[in-house]
Amino acid sequence: MKQDIKIMILGGVRENGKNMYAVQVDDEIFILDAGLKYPETELLGIDIVIPELKFFEENIDKIAGIFLTHGHADSIGALPYILRQYDIPVFGSELTIELAKITVEKENKKVKNSTFHKIDADTEIEFGKTSVSFFKVTHSIPGSIGIALKTAYGHIVYTGDFKFDQSAKPMYATDFGRLAKLGQEGVLALLSDSTNAEAPYENASEREIEEYVLDTFKYHTGRIIVASVASNISRIQQVFNAAAASDRKVLLTGRDLAKIVRTALKLNYLTLPEEDLLIQTKDIKQVNPENLVILETGKTGEPLKSLQKMATNRHRLIKIQEGDLVFITTTPSHAMETNVARTADLVYRAGGEVKEIGRDIHSSGHATKRDLQLMLNLLKPQYLIPVEGEYRLLANHSELAVEAGVQPENIFITKNGDTLRYEEDGFHLSTPVPADDMMIDGSGIGDIGTIVLRDRKVLSDDGIFITAVTIDRKKKKIISQPKVTTRGFVYIKANRDLMNQAIEVVKTAITNNFENKKFDWNDLKQDVRSDLEKFLYDQTHRKPVILPVIMEVNQNRHRNLVKNKAEEQNDAK
Repeated sequence: MKQDIKIMILGGVRENGKNMYAVQVDDEIFILDAGLKYPETELLGIDIVIPELKFFEENIDKIAGIFLTHGHADSIGALPYILRQYDIPVFGSELTIELAKITVEKENKKVKNSTFHKIDADTEIEFGKTSVSFFKVTHSIPGSIGIALKTAYGHIVYTGDFKFDQSAKPMYATDFGRLAKLGQEGVLALLSDSTNAEAPYENASEREIEEYVLDTFKYHTGRIIVASVASNISRIQQVFNAAAASDRKVLLTGRDLAKIVRTALKLNYLTLPEEDLLIQTKDIKQVNPENLVILETGKTGEPLKSLQKMATNRHRLIKIQEGDLVFITTTPSHAMETNVARTADLVYRAGGEVKEIGRDIHSSGHATKRDLQLMLNLLKPQYLIPVEGEYRLLANHSELAVEAGVQPENIFITKNGDTLRYEEDGFHLSTPVPADDMMIDGSGIGDIGTIVLRDRKVLSDDGIFITAVTIDRKKKKIISQPKVTTRGFVYIKANRDLMNQAIEVVKTAITNNFENKKFDWNDLKQDVRSDLEKFLYDQTHRKPVILPVIMEVNQNRHRNLVKNKAEEQNDAK
């Protein structure tokens, strides 16, 4: 049976996060994950970044559903913005769906419960000419799954985030039998996690990490502030276990963390070793520092900003003090290393000390080199598409695959927007799809573009220069002396001569425009802006954002005022 098959990359390659891929089988499209990424420093003021939604607009009638691999933000974070505009069924494991609901309700409370569908590793869903099935994988959160779409030419498999851990507890364990069976049935293409492809060391087992956390808790005599990702359920359980074993109580900071913990406890994915392990904020003063653990996850999944506030006495609840240990239990990405170092410096200045789990033990939730090769040997795919990672990681994954026996010509290092179409002689690049970044700033979705970001960059570098002047266009004269002000450019009181010269530049530009026979407001503002820009750069070698405000005197109002004043003078006589 002949089928039209396409694999479309909507996000998640050559970047950290924002995972979203689409597989089209004939007239049905299956969306695999719907994630976000946190912005790099150059995206000033941007809260999060999601894949462009134009693809949904163009293909909404073909989309069969969104299939989620796990409950982390890089897989579910874009859901609120997609479901705000489109009614699409969402499929995921029990915990993944509950976390997805929390994420969606936070941004969009109108989404119906009927939108969400819970599946498990034994579920198989029949669609038109294909079926979708699932398999358990090991990650730092329970309910993590991979996805397999059955086609006439073999399965298309997406691993999601995974690693192999032979000592993993049952709720985290990989289903090796299912992977081997998929390999026997035949895998056409594999989309595989590349996040940890260049790691020089193998991952420590979760049992080793649990022992490490416990040792840290036992041998520190003061208060411990644990920094973790809110949805890293495995790490939270390790913190709970270590706190109970070292006679400590745990304070959860933040509503998001409390919601996630309550949900995981309700579904038995988290357990409390002691009933009274968790304390309320109001009880914090009743617990001795040496018996207290503060679990901090931050608002956006990264706790570093909250730690910085604690170190500089700007946190609403906690201030880092002498004897505190800040225990960073998440392994930051390379892009975050500078921020981690800056945070650690602030903690030490406040009198605390810092311990990073990543310095002593390799604790990633993603597959290392040997894990990636084992996945390839289990599934034996005809084609490999490395996903989830920056370019160097995709390239490393490609090299590992060649070592494992995959033909180099059957490996595709893609970019966002690429479409791979299956033809008689294999996959080939086809017509690209919309896959630009969509930036979320506050409640605005996609209304911030490159022009706004460029202005923000200039404002952050050189500030703003504003001039305001009132003119009489008919009389061709300046009614009042131009006023100038600036923010983030120069200190006005120390640069009076510069300000006075800038006023003269404005007056000259306006006078020159008056002399033209055809007066044009746009030309006037542009001339003022250009002349000021040139003058200020010549004087300071800086390029602030220049905002000319030019007002025209109201002629009718001016005549009436003169008339009324004359009448009043006559009456007085």
